[in-house]
Amino acid sequence: MGLVSNLILMGLIFGLAVLYASVGHAGASGYLAAMALAGISPLVMKPSALVLNVLVAAVTTVKFYRAGCFTWRLLWPFAAASVPLAFIGGIITMPGHAYQVVVGMVLLFAAYWLWFGAAASTKGSPLSVPLALIFGGGIGLLSGLTGVGGGIFLSPLMMLLGWGDYRQISGVSAAFILVNSIAALLGYVSSLSVLQPEVGLWALAAIAGGWIGAEYGSKRLASWTIRRLLAVVLAVAGIKTILV
Repeated sequence: MGLVSNLILMGLIFGLAVLYASVGHAGASGYLAAMALAGISPLVMKPSALVLNVLVAAVTTVKFYRAGCFTWRLLWPFAAASVPLAFIGGIITMPGHAYQVVVGMVLLFAAYWLWFGAAASTKGSPLSVPLALIFGGGIGLLSGLTGVGGGIFLSPLMMLLGWGDYRQISGVSAAFILVNSIAALLGYVSSLSVLQPEVGLWALAAIAGGWIGAEYGSKRLASWTIRRLLAVVLAVAGIKTILV
């Protein structure tokens, strides 16, 4: 990549990390979107997004945990099923075009949720462990296949079923993304050889953005403006990824 292109991508990654971390996510769908817009090869996108996701999710998890926005009771059944399947998904390499279509659909779903999803939730029925195991396994497999952490699927699911308030869900999503991303990266470890040297600079931008976003998000809820800015970016990138 040229210097200017790399600086632009770093700026996008930084901004996306700030926005995503503010809602308890690590930003993989955003990083995939930015890399798709920058013309990065699909072969490089998945491991790069996972590396950035692990770093930002670690920062976000710590911030939300310290703010009291976390409960093991909500995390463990999802994580127990998702981690092994995220590892399996990480091992599987889809053909380039198929991967782009699946990623594009994930980005469009993420855009839809961020634009139309509820700004907050109220506690409803108690957590169903069997359902959480089933949903966690499905999300974990999809996470490993695409290189996203799964928070963009877990958050709306938990809100829809009333399994926690918004701040709890954000904290649990951050930890869920962390363990899924690590598992998927371990399954895809052989692909690390294709990482570009620039990923170190992208990582610095992601960590800085994640720290700022998590510091803000762990203390106050993200605004509709932030959510809709993210939605527009993801929708444009999702359409581009599918059509290219």
